[in-house]
Amino acid sequence: MAVSSPDLKAFLLATPFFGGLPDATLELLISMLVERRFDAGATVVAEGEPGRSMFVVHTGELVVSKQGPSGTVIRMSGLAPGDFFGEMTLIEMQNRSATVVAETPTLLYELTAQKLYACYKADINGYVMVMQNINRELCRRLRRADSRITELTLGAGR
Repeated sequence: MAVSSPDLKAFLLATPFFGGLPDATLELLISMLVERRFDAGATVVAEGEPGRSMFVVHTGELVVSKQGPSGTVIRMSGLAPGDFFGEMTLIEMQNRSATVVAETPTLLYELTAQKLYACYKADINGYVMVMQNINRELCRRLRRADSRITELTLGAGR
C-alpha cells in the first residue's frame, strides 16, 4: 500500500536518503513507497538473493550480517529508524550483499528500482539529488569501514 502523511514527510526529510529534496520530489517519492511490516526475527532480505528495492527504517531495530567462510554469521552493523539499506542493488543490479533481520517489530518503507526509474523519468533533477544522497551515505559507510579495517589491522599487529 502506498503511504502519505505530514508526519511521514517530516520523518523522511530528516533521513540521509530524502534529506534536502524539493517538496515536489519528496511528494513523488512518498507516493511510490510501499509500507512493509516485519515481526521480530523475520528476515527482510537474504545475502545472495536477487534484490530490486531498498528500504527506509521507520520503526524498529535490524541487524545486518554476512556469512563467513566457515558458515558463521558475522554481524556487520545495526539499523535504526532513519537508516536505509538495499540501495546497492538499485545502483549495481547485483544480488543482496548481506542479510538483514528484524530484531524488533519493524516498519519499513520500500522503494523499488522500477519506481526509482519512474522518478528519473518524471523528475531528473530530483533523481540526481536522490543519487547524491545515496552516494554521500555510501561514502560515509566506506569511511567507517576503512576505519574499522585500520583498527583491526593495527590490533592484529600488536
